[in-house]
Amino acid sequence: MVSAKRTRHSVYDLKYHFVWVPKYRKLFLEEEIGDNLEKILKGVADRYDIEIGTLEVMPDHVHLFGSAPPKYSPSKVVQIMKSISARKLFERYPKIREKL
Repeated sequence: MVSAKRTRHSVYDLKYHFVWVPKYRKLFLEEEIGDNLEKILKGVADRYDIEIGTLEVMPDHVHLFGSAPPKYSPSKVVQIMKSISARKLFERYPKIREKL
């Protein structure tokens, strides 16, 4: 039986599969940057109560399979994950902005 999650007002089992690519599908999510992106995304997920089932950072795209509470729409989940992770990556690696 699938274990449903509960909040005060709902019972849910929402699963999402998101895939996104960097601008122009540039190959810069390798090695150190990819590892840091993975850590950042896990930190953001913990902060916003988003459960990550599978996270795979490829050199030119990111796969995220997870679950989020119903208070977040799928577009809001992507907005949260992409905006915060991009901001933190640009702070740590300013050369990324030059590549894009």
